[in-house]
Amino acid sequence: MPEQLRLMAVHAHPDDESSKGAATMARYVQEGVDVLVVTCTGGERGDVLNAAAQADVETLGLAEVRRREMADAAAILGVRQVWLGFEDSGFPEGDPKPPVPEGSFAALPLDVVTEPLVALIREFRPHVLTTYDELGGYPHPDHIRTHEISMAAFEAAADPTAYPELGEPWEVAKVYYHFTFSYGRVSALHQALLARGMESPYGEWLEGWEDHERDKRITTRVPCAEWFEMRDAALLAHRTQIDPEGRWFAVPLELQREVWPTEDYELAVSRITSPTPESDLFAGLRGA
Repeated sequence: MPEQLRLMAVHAHPDDESSKGAATMARYVQEGVDVLVVTCTGGERGDVLNAAAQADVETLGLAEVRRREMADAAAILGVRQVWLGFEDSGFPEGDPKPPVPEGSFAALPLDVVTEPLVALIREFRPHVLTTYDELGGYPHPDHIRTHEISMAAFEAAADPTAYPELGEPWEVAKVYYHFTFSYGRVSALHQALLARGMESPYGEWLEGWEDHERDKRITTRVPCAEWFEMRDAALLAHRTQIDPEGRWFAVPLELQREVWPTEDYELAVSRITSPTPESDLFAGLRGA
């Protein structure tokens, strides 16, 4: 029997896993892939974006509510999930931006925050790892730090001289960056809504879009439209972060499936021969 394929998805906060790559993960789980979500922080400094969740936060505290939300979302997607255990850095406001809080994820030395991820990689032994690009997808300090530790751990986990006390080295075959919020996708959904006489919430967002060339980095489009409903259910499980009436849910699912039935990625690093474009994160690995 071929070895079970394993996917590790490294995310900054609880809810990131449901807004980036959730349908892909749900598809792979149903295909028998072992999927582990690594959540770097507890999201303790996040805002409550849904008034309906405020009472729970006042009773239990934001950190506990977000832990429970993460458990619910993981159950919906069928993934395993672990906490890396670092403190949310918050999103500093101002120009120039003030420093992040002392002791938070983005403030700690890179080797300190990389070490537990190296241990997890060597324990779980993923074939594929997904994370954010060098800009973090957007410039939240925790997202940028998630990129940094993902790439550092990718290298260190394979190096027998790095963190030798953390177990046997393991080479992750491929690393992907999420491209969920590409200009092409948002523009296509916007145009599809307008063509059907529906209101689009994306016009102002598109007008302010600066980098129209970034989409050229996409190498891999994973068909996963059948799992969009599961993705949305997982996202809604994060009640503190998601307004069910917000723009996340402005496009009917059938229209999404018709217009943009994939979740998209950039193959950032590969240790195997894997010609692009691809339609599978495990291209080149199946049957190996």
